[in-house]
Amino acid sequence: MPAKRGLITDTFKVVKRARTRDQKPPSPPESEPEIPVISERERDLQELKTFDLDWHFGPCIGISRLQRWERAALHGLDPPREIKELLQSNEDDPEYTQCLWRDYPL
Repeated sequence: MPAKRGLITDTFKVVKRARTRDQKPPSPPESEPEIPVISERERDLQELKTFDLDWHFGPCIGISRLQRWERAALHGLDPPREIKELLQSNEDDPEYTQCLWRDYPL
């Protein structure tokens, strides 16, 4: 008679672990995300960038922002009044007066 082959489970002792609920360590309290503080200059430049990217007022390459604003007003496109005030209050700063693509050659 052939030798009886046993199961692998017959060779090793079965160890059952006690069931425990998955207890995860307590997570740290969620902190509120800090709102980045934006300076007035950064906010102004962001508004001017938005004005540059709005093609409703026509192309902006090769002319100053104020010239573009005046051209848009002349054609009745109703550009934002705040932009003109912003440009007139900072006439000496090229970051304010020149368009976003001033550093790129035509």
